[in-house]
Amino acid sequence: MNPIVLIPSRLAATRLPGKPLADIHGEPMIVHVWRRACEADLGPVVIATDHPDIAAAVTAAGGRVVMTRAEHPSGTDRIAEALALADPDRRYDVVVNLQGDLPTVAPHVSRQAAAVLADPDVAVGTPVAPITRAEEADAPSVVKMVGTPVGPGRFRALYFTRTRAPWGEGTLYHHIGLYAWRRQALERFIALPPAPLERREKLEQLRALEAGMRIDAVLVDDVPLGVDTQEDLERARLLLAP
Repeated sequence: MNPIVLIPSRLAATRLPGKPLADIHGEPMIVHVWRRACEADLGPVVIATDHPDIAAAVTAAGGRVVMTRAEHPSGTDRIAEALALADPDRRYDVVVNLQGDLPTVAPHVSRQAAAVLADPDVAVGTPVAPITRAEEADAPSVVKMVGTPVGPGRFRALYFTRTRAPWGEGTLYHHIGLYAWRRQALERFIALPPAPLERREKLEQLRALEAGMRIDAVLVDDVPLGVDTQEDLERARLLLAP
């Protein structure tokens, strides 16, 4: 496999405006995410953005940027455009999509997601972690993976949902929004229209499942903090304190 890491980042955000440029100990949040991606040492890391201020911040830190259109309906669509711009010669066959609001993501999480694609039957790899806080089990903001074990610490994903699932006793798994795509699977995905369950749950990954693509989830030991609110940002500052 020959991976490239792409990080979508846009300035518009309803709950925390301008969050990619939010200061965390002297550096914008997007630069922290870029550094975590570089530490994973999977391949080249490229920020995909539509805003010159984000591009300037990343470039000043030494990172690489591609400018994408502003009107993309999702980060996955932005990633697909960025891939074509960053790799027109199609050198890279695996695309790791790392969200731009995960400044605390550990490097091994990206590596473990990509490693799932060593299985040629898998189209997408993604991480999950056990839910340990009771309030997360019923929180719609916490996406749950329902899957069947296919090996130690690995599942074939059957469904993703915002509700508590599956029913009954046992561990619930928090899905982490990081994806390792086979390039061909990504290109097929963005050519498909939004699927019924995707629209209902507001979860893009269901489009892949509904189209018959195999998604395998790998168990990791922690959930990186996603920064969506001012409170999240303050927590990120504490976690990343020097």
